[in-house]
Amino acid sequence: MLNLVDRLSNPGHAEFVNRTQAIRPDGPGTAIRSVGPADLAALSGFFARLSVESRYLRFFAPVTPAHGLLHLLSGGPANVDAIVAVADGVIVGHAMAADRPGDPCGTQMTDVGVVVADAWQRRGVGAALMRALVLRAQARGVTSLAMDVLPANRRVLAMIMGHWPDVAVGYSPDSLDIRIPLPRYQPRRQQSPAREQVRPLVTLAG
Repeated sequence: MLNLVDRLSNPGHAEFVNRTQAIRPDGPGTAIRSVGPADLAALSGFFARLSVESRYLRFFAPVTPAHGLLHLLSGGPANVDAIVAVADGVIVGHAMAADRPGDPCGTQMTDVGVVVADAWQRRGVGAALMRALVLRAQARGVTSLAMDVLPANRRVLAMIMGHWPDVAVGYSPDSLDIRIPLPRYQPRRQQSPAREQVRPLVTLAG
């Protein structure tokens, strides 16, 4: 079986990685913001509108989140940070990080998941969500990201490889166990880690 790097090294995947890095989503009416209990109805609608494939790749099953899972996805538990990408008031992407307890060696890990509305995929939304989520995690002292990704989720895998080519990958029968070390958080001037503006969501030709 090909490893992660081999599967993403053909020209088709290289084009997608370059496209993801080149697109800069931002503009009037679009933003990335925190999500909370007041967004439960909008979140429910967002996940219900996802295709069966997108829900399967996100949750490892073609489920539509019920109230308990929506509470988690809205950042209800104290250890969960959840954000959404919004375009003209409509949620078009969701990402969350669930912090694990720190270990005696000082490692602080968070489990990450991201999904984008089908019509907005391959337009830089997932990458923008990941950048915002990483900044917020670093500000909390997180030193490592963890992601379980299905091998069929080639877009997320390409995005990961585009940002972290030296990522550590473990293999299980059903998924890839990804670990990404994070550098120490360095605050940016005139930018809060709690919010990132989304740049224009445009599709490149080709």
